[in-house]
Amino acid sequence: MNRFILLQIIISLRPLQWMKNLSVFAAILFSGDLLNQGLFWPVFASFWIFVILSSGMYLINDVIDIENDKLHPYKKYRPLARGLLSRKTALIIAAGLTLLGLYLSYTLSFNFFIIALAFVLLQVTYNLILKYIILLDIITIAIGFMLRIFAGSIVVLVPLSSWLILTTMMLSLLLAVGKRRSELTLLTIKLAGKHRKTLYYYPTKLLDGITFMMGSATLITYSLFTFNELEIQSKEFIVSYLPQTLASPKWLMATIPLVVYGIFRYLLLIFEGKGEDSPEKILVKDLPLAITVVLWLASVLVIIYALPLQ
Repeated sequence: MNRFILLQIIISLRPLQWMKNLSVFAAILFSGDLLNQGLFWPVFASFWIFVILSSGMYLINDVIDIENDKLHPYKKYRPLARGLLSRKTALIIAAGLTLLGLYLSYTLSFNFFIIALAFVLLQVTYNLILKYIILLDIITIAIGFMLRIFAGSIVVLVPLSSWLILTTMMLSLLLAVGKRRSELTLLTIKLAGKHRKTLYYYPTKLLDGITFMMGSATLITYSLFTFNELEIQSKEFIVSYLPQTLASPKWLMATIPLVVYGIFRYLLLIFEGKGEDSPEKILVKDLPLAITVVLWLASVLVIIYALPLQ
């Protein structure tokens, strides 16, 4: 295999979209166990297993959508759409990655294997059937995110907050419908429908309504998640500078303004038509949104791991 073909394979694996699999860390991040090596490494392994599985699914998706991708302003540059990678090669690699990922998941945990298998079956069904059915297409994407977050929890038996589960569900629905709305913004309705048939049947007002609904739901569920988290007993030198009423506050609520801005910024980008066609590209290319995410993550890490009494 020459370097050129290898490069096209790597591009087809969509490394930028691997960040979706970081959701497996949610359980140990918010439980305060991220620095626990006994829990971190199994979750780290589960992250790479989902990278392997999702990469295999991306190849299958590209093979199925090869003709539609040629009509898209960005996807037409994918190796399969450009004819730089053959369908046969892509399918062989996809099968190999899927089998490898499932085998590794079985060695990690049987319960994790069941979730990984469910993820593969869901993605295959999505690529063959569900992505052509209006509404079910975005719900399926959200379920994929949910399987990831449950996998990260079950592999180390760390419980998940009900509000965190709901927040993940609402956020994943927001990202999924936002992607559809962004595609409709970037393309004319005619071209959008040729690229993705469901866009023929999505009324623009419906997509707008669901987008705003999911944005509101994400903010509400995240706020309730932070409100229902345990109060963090802060270190004495911090408490000494605070009023008595803030001696042991629910510090995670301080991150709500960042989430508000992040949601507003995302909505702005998908509606103005200057963004990209996928959330991960928007995150990487839009500096204000990227800074907001970094600040949010830094704030969460400080609140959960630096503020509490040891």
